[in-house]
Amino acid sequence: MNEKLLTYLEQFISKERIERFNEVLSQRTNYITVAIEDVYQMHNTSAVIRSCESFGIQQAHVIEGKYGQRLDSEIAMGAQKWVDIIRYQESSEAMDALRGQGYKIVATSPHANSSLLQDFQVTDKIALFFGTERKGLSEYVLNNADTSLKISMVGFTESLNISVSAAIILQQLTTHLKSTEIDWQLTPDEMIAKRLDWTKKSIKSIDDILERYERDN
Repeated sequence: MNEKLLTYLEQFISKERIERFNEVLSQRTNYITVAIEDVYQMHNTSAVIRSCESFGIQQAHVIEGKYGQRLDSEIAMGAQKWVDIIRYQESSEAMDALRGQGYKIVATSPHANSSLLQDFQVTDKIALFFGTERKGLSEYVLNNADTSLKISMVGFTESLNISVSAAIILQQLTTHLKSTEIDWQLTPDEMIAKRLDWTKKSIKSIDDILERYERDN
């Protein structure tokens, strides 16, 4: 069904756009995902989503129980159109859901017992948790994570802005992941689903076109 509808809708977008979708999707992964916990500054959440999109992370999980929705479309620069955003009220809810999908929970924390980023090996599916600007991750996440990692720093500063940390970690880990023999790409069904989603988002009169398709099929 999805393939038939996709074939129909792709006649309404350019061949160049179709090729670009396929090119981008070939670099997308669900093997690494990101979770953002109760970040207060809206621009920080949006910047992390932008980093996810830039480094090929297809899903971002946003915990918004304290401060409400934290996405700024101008700062994300449209990245939220291309990244799947899953929202939660509680960290426990997010962690349970991700573990149910086979992810190991990785807390990003400057604590002394955290693994250094350059030594961290991606073997299993991982969900990287990033915390608030001032206090970092909650005690709940830190106490219940499977492991933790930190960025090695040599200055007086103990921690980086969440969006900077996310960009550094994602660049390092996605580069490492793609050098392994792990099957990190989206499945064929996932790729078709995303092509369909992105194609719908690229057609201005999509509701009318879908109505016509349903009527004729």
